[in-house]
Amino acid sequence: MSGPLLVEVTRAGLVESLHEVDAVVVDTSGRIVEAWGDASRPVMPRSAIKPIQALPLLSTGAADAFHLTDVELALACASHGGEPAHVDAVAGWLERLGLDAADLACGAQVPMNASAAAAVAAAGTDATAAYNNCSGKHTGFLTVLRHLGLALDGYVDPTHPLQADHITPSIERTCGVDLAAAHPGVDGCGIPVWSMPLDRLARGWATIGGEPEGSPAQRLLSAMRNEPFLVAGSSRACTRLIRTATGGTVVKTGAEGVFCAVLPADGYGLALKVRDGAGRAAEAAVEWILARCGRLPDPMPSPLVNHAGLQVGEVRVAG
Repeated sequence: MSGPLLVEVTRAGLVESLHEVDAVVVDTSGRIVEAWGDASRPVMPRSAIKPIQALPLLSTGAADAFHLTDVELALACASHGGEPAHVDAVAGWLERLGLDAADLACGAQVPMNASAAAAVAAAGTDATAAYNNCSGKHTGFLTVLRHLGLALDGYVDPTHPLQADHITPSIERTCGVDLAAAHPGVDGCGIPVWSMPLDRLARGWATIGGEPEGSPAQRLLSAMRNEPFLVAGSSRACTRLIRTATGGTVVKTGAEGVFCAVLPADGYGLALKVRDGAGRAAEAAVEWILARCGRLPDPMPSPLVNHAGLQVGEVRVAG
């Protein structure tokens, strides 16, 4: 095990900022294949755990009962940008459930995509919870509730049957963790977020990649591969990397500098956390590690561009 991966931000040829990254690649047994920094550090997975949270959508039979397609399954795993295709698909899905955006507990959010946010502002309307980057995940939760006949009220509470009997056990089984004595935090969209060692998070991703064809995990990963735009959106790293990586690789970002990936052809899972939470460093690090694993071409440094469109530096993995 080496020191943390270092991501440099340069300007005028000088290193202006330096981000330290803990990262680990494991196989399906949880064995560490390669690591940088502290592979066992506790992390909050944030949105990087969404495909694991979405497993009950399929395992309970809810997805089939409501005839969900890859569109809905990809959105259930997404942190989308609130672009029209994202919002329209979520709204249509909610309508099929007999619900609307007011039933989503994630809260309203201005679209993450700048063009979509400008369009909402120009229209003089308020963004609803359907624009929230987590609205697909929450609509997936509501689908499970409808299918099982559970109460919608309070579904984000860790003691609600949805969380206690389905979502949390899914995380425990897949990542190999025991959360019985743990106390969750509250994620940005209101759901419980559980801390776990970084290598356990990577193991969870390796696990879903190793599940058999037709399993809930494989159906979700297939949907993400088939609908990468819905996973994130225009000019977003997840969409770009899912489209370009080889070997069935699927990636998913999380807030505060978390990034995860599954490399099914290699039997690997990857998880990383930037110590200072910088998303730009997480993107550079995950691309570098995927290239190291042979699943992407050697990455070029990402340009650092000012508001006038002039490149003023770059973001790169050191060395």
